[in-house]
Amino acid sequence: MAYTANSLKAELNERGWRLTPQREVILNVFQNLAEGHHLSAEDLYNELQSQGDPISLSTIYRTVKLMARMGILRELEFAEGHKHYELNQPYPHHHHHLICVKCNKTIEFKSDSILKLGSKTSEKEGFHLLDCQLLIHAICPQCQRSLLPG
Repeated sequence: MAYTANSLKAELNERGWRLTPQREVILNVFQNLAEGHHLSAEDLYNELQSQGDPISLSTIYRTVKLMARMGILRELEFAEGHKHYELNQPYPHHHHHLICVKCNKTIEFKSDSILKLGSKTSEKEGFHLLDCQLLIHAICPQCQRSLLPG
C-alpha cells in the first residue's frame, strides 16, 4: 500500500497518535525521493534545513523510527554504520540491496522468490507482513581489484 497523508493520518489515529505537520513533511520528502535513493536521519535533517523546514534532529530520529515500525519506511543497515531509510513500496516496486562493504556502492535488485518466501513464512506463523528485505554485504569488482597484490 502506498502511503498518502490521509492514510498515514488514519493509521496514526488508529494507534492513538496524530499526524503532526513534521510527520507530514517527512513523509512528503520520502514520497518525492528519487527511486534508488536512501536517506539517513542526518541526510533528511540537512535536506529539510535546505528547504527551510527547521525540524530538529531528535524529532527526525523519532519520526523515522516510528514510520519504520509502522511499515511505512524501510530501515536499511548499509555498510556505513548508520541506518538509511526509504519509502516501503508495495509490490512490484519491492526490492533488495547488494552493498559493497569497502566503498558502500549499493545496487538494488528485485526477487519475487524472496518476497514470496517472506510472505509464505509470515502467513504460516500468523504474522502480517510489513516488509521483506534482503541485504547482501559483499565486495564489488572494483574493490576486489584494489585488494589484489600488485
